[in-house]
Amino acid sequence: MRLLKDILYKVSIRSVQGTTEQSVLDIQVDSRLVKPGCCFVAVKGVGTDGHQFIDAAIASGATSVLCERIPDTTHTSVTYVEVENSAIAAGEIAANYFGLVSATVKVVGVTGTNGKTTIATLLFKLFSSLGYKCGLISTVQNQIGERVIPATHTTPDVIRLHRLLKDMHDEGCTHVFMECSSHAIHQHRIAGISFAVGVFSNISHDHLDYHKTFDEYIRVKKAFFDGLHAGAFAISNLDDKRGEVMLQNTKAQKRFYSLKNIADYKGKILDNSLAGLHMTINNDDVHFRLIGEFNAYNLLAVYAAAVSLGEERQNVLQLLSGLTGAEGRFDSLRSSKDQLLGIVDYAHTPDALENVLSTILKLRRGYEQVITVVGCGGDRDKTKRPVMGEVACALSDKVIFTSDNPRSEDPLTILAEMEQGLNSAARRKVISIQDRKEAIKTAVTLAKKDDIILVAGKGHEKYQEIKGVRYDFDDKLVLKEMFDWLER
Repeated sequence: MRLLKDILYKVSIRSVQGTTEQSVLDIQVDSRLVKPGCCFVAVKGVGTDGHQFIDAAIASGATSVLCERIPDTTHTSVTYVEVENSAIAAGEIAANYFGLVSATVKVVGVTGTNGKTTIATLLFKLFSSLGYKCGLISTVQNQIGERVIPATHTTPDVIRLHRLLKDMHDEGCTHVFMECSSHAIHQHRIAGISFAVGVFSNISHDHLDYHKTFDEYIRVKKAFFDGLHAGAFAISNLDDKRGEVMLQNTKAQKRFYSLKNIADYKGKILDNSLAGLHMTINNDDVHFRLIGEFNAYNLLAVYAAAVSLGEERQNVLQLLSGLTGAEGRFDSLRSSKDQLLGIVDYAHTPDALENVLSTILKLRRGYEQVITVVGCGGDRDKTKRPVMGEVACALSDKVIFTSDNPRSEDPLTILAEMEQGLNSAARRKVISIQDRKEAIKTAVTLAKKDDIILVAGKGHEKYQEIKGVRYDFDDKLVLKEMFDWLER
């Protein structure tokens, strides 16, 4: 329980109607969760405006309301606080209400188009191995020490996020590693958090259904680094063409990592095979279990963050060399019969798909076919669909277009849009099969000894969303079932 006047610290206030001396028993941005004594924050969302639910929140017992405009009709028993931006204010009062956790726990935020989950997960595993109790907030799952909490979004809503950080603090976590999506940054879902480190992986074509233009997408990512404080570290991929721009206006201490340019953390790939990566990092020679150039960048980002946080470089490299990545990221299995190699990966952008397929092409010995099963999600950026189709065909011997999460869209329309722009040579490589399980089965049937099958787009997800319903579906489990079917 806190006094309203105390949790308004740092909030940009326009006016107050009522007393701020009252107690606040809880804070919410969802009126359905309001209970007596609660402070309700009316946030303008993408689809709904919380100001429409102020009366509903008061009816449920809210005794104070933060809003960008005070309603025409007010209640004398309720305190109204008019603020400049209620989304930002929600994060600031949540930080105050839950005790400014990020001032005592070191929070590391990871943003970028690809690699966020792997970098955050590797940092969590690394610092846990170093003896710290850690928290993880990721697309795959949230974790407090060894306790797993299922994740529903890359970044939770701002109140849930601060409540989760408080739980992590109360359970003894000293470090928290979290993905920061462009949606969360734009919607101020990370407002009120004082980050110790910000990491930029890369930026490519994604989420233009939401951000509308690529320039706006870049601006939103950059806003994360613009908001870092002077005592923080801002770490960026110098090999990405926007790597320097991301840190242009940050107050934080700048650090860069690179495979191709002179940087604070310089890596070089000596060997890249199915056995893993052999690299030098700042002249230290080390083997890693992870595979592919994209993982070399992820490892450099993790190393940079760990050393920036004061960890001894040899300890970091020794422990990092033994770690595996996140579930559904270049996740592999082999069939006993014909030694087919199956790879499941979350790649759902053209750039990520190109990275995975380029890695596979570098790893094959020369005669194996690469068969790719790939789709595109419904109700998402449509402009990337033909590009995904082109990338898959350019870097695969055979391609099966299939459903991903069609959501409210017609799967056949999505498949047709993936086929747009394919030349005649590419079209000869493609089969379109709407049913994802049948598509994976077909890929296995088409494969010959030692061939490589990539199932892309869903990775760790254990469901397929069709017309508002989530059905159980696990790419890796289905692939394993098909491999077992070969043995019969």
